Order: sequence, then C-alpha cells, then structure tokens
Amino acid sequence: MQKRSEDTTITVPIPDYAEIRIGTLQSIIRQSGLPRSLFEIP
Repeated sequence: MQKRSEDTTITVPIPDYAEIRIGTLQSIIRQSGLPRSLFEIP
C-alpha cells in the first residue's frame, strides 16, 4: 500500500499471513500515519 504526497511516497507493507507479530503490526500502524483506533476491532 502506498500513500503519495507532493514530496514523498510512504510504502506500508501488507503481510500475507493469518497472524502477524505485534511488533510488525505496530510498525505498519506507525508507518501508515493513521490512528491506532482504525486498526482495532470493535
């Protein structure tokens, strides 16, 4: 997944696993620039 702006492109990996490690998930959330709440299951 990529997010492009005027001066940079941010690439966020999307792992193809049934479960991912917590550190990997935290890294994806941080790189996405989105709030953590969007990744939580209600």
